[in-house]
Amino acid sequence: MKIMLLTHYFPPEIGAPQARLSEMAKTWTNEGHEVTVMTAFPNHPTGVIPPEYKGKWFQTEEANGYTIHRHWVYATPNKGFLKKIIGHLSLMVTLILFSLFRGKRPDVIIVSSPTFFSVFSAFVMGIFRRAPFVFEVRDIWPGIFVELGVLKNKLLIGILEFFELFLYRRAKYVVPVTHGFKEDIVKRGIPQEKVHVITNGVDLTFFDQAPPSSLTRSELGIPQDALIALYIGAHGISHGLPTLVDAAAVLEKEVFLLFVGEGAVKNDLMAQAEKLGMKNIKFVPGQPRERVPDFYRLSDVCLVPLKDIEGFKTFIPSKMFEIMACRRPIIGSLRGEAADILTRSGGALVIAPENKDALVDALLKLRKDPQLAADMSEKGRVFVEANYSRESLAKNYLAILEGGR
Repeated sequence: MKIMLLTHYFPPEIGAPQARLSEMAKTWTNEGHEVTVMTAFPNHPTGVIPPEYKGKWFQTEEANGYTIHRHWVYATPNKGFLKKIIGHLSLMVTLILFSLFRGKRPDVIIVSSPTFFSVFSAFVMGIFRRAPFVFEVRDIWPGIFVELGVLKNKLLIGILEFFELFLYRRAKYVVPVTHGFKEDIVKRGIPQEKVHVITNGVDLTFFDQAPPSSLTRSELGIPQDALIALYIGAHGISHGLPTLVDAAAVLEKEVFLLFVGEGAVKNDLMAQAEKLGMKNIKFVPGQPRERVPDFYRLSDVCLVPLKDIEGFKTFIPSKMFEIMACRRPIIGSLRGEAADILTRSGGALVIAPENKDALVDALLKLRKDPQLAADMSEKGRVFVEANYSRESLAKNYLAILEGGR
């Protein structure tokens, strides 16, 4: 089967969609399928295009047995709603201009949101190439931005929701990453039989085969007797990160809070820590994917927070599967589907989101009981092996695609 994959985000960028889609493409290729990736020049989340791509409109690469076609994009940091929209619109245009008829006619086009501007590209390509497209839903867009207060114009919201439903209806299949997303989509009139859930997961071999970490506490200025609480990933408006800083400020002698990554609120978090006069906090720039296991293994506990809004009950942060694969306990500050998964895993303490006191209590509990932390680490690993192997999920995805041929 010839599979075309359209996505705004792809390695060497780091992040949940990049890991999911590149690992899916690798598995599909290993299963004997011909995969072509259509994407942008890497720039997320900093908005900086690497020197080897600058000044170019288009470039073709090979990786892991599949072909990658990279397109010019308006590169902008991961902050500022209008600039991000322009960035997504620019890729929609260059995908159609440069690649409408590129290569062999695909048997299926898979497009991953957000936003759905790239989905519109897949819709247009599907018409001209006479190929069905599959709409992969990683966020309910624009709904989540309405809840976050980013989108307030009712006319604009109505227009975006019209196009969202139009694209759901025109897709051969809709593939959300959570069961909560599926419920939302079906409630809005999309036939249940065309909506199939393929959750996020983890490439177990990536973490198993990672070399022993050379990262040390002294290298990062972390006291030997402090509990290292790690947050790694996007520093965005969705995660309720100020609560983490407030909790660590209470536990100045017991806990060291380590932030790794970039994002829209990072400068605000640094200013918050400075205002509180914190000595037990450090901000590390975003790291290449091969360095991520080093930080997981250095940590004593990993934090998986989300803001306390209704829409996030349907979200499942993919980092929690990576953490369990690395045998580290989790404190999950969230509700809904992700909270249920973490509770069933036995590898996490689940608390209310954006609750400083609950987070303080959970951190102290793990600091005082190392055996509990060790037991949680092993239970999480067993759970993720049994339920969230990326390779198995990619094969399930293939079964859906092949069933529709």
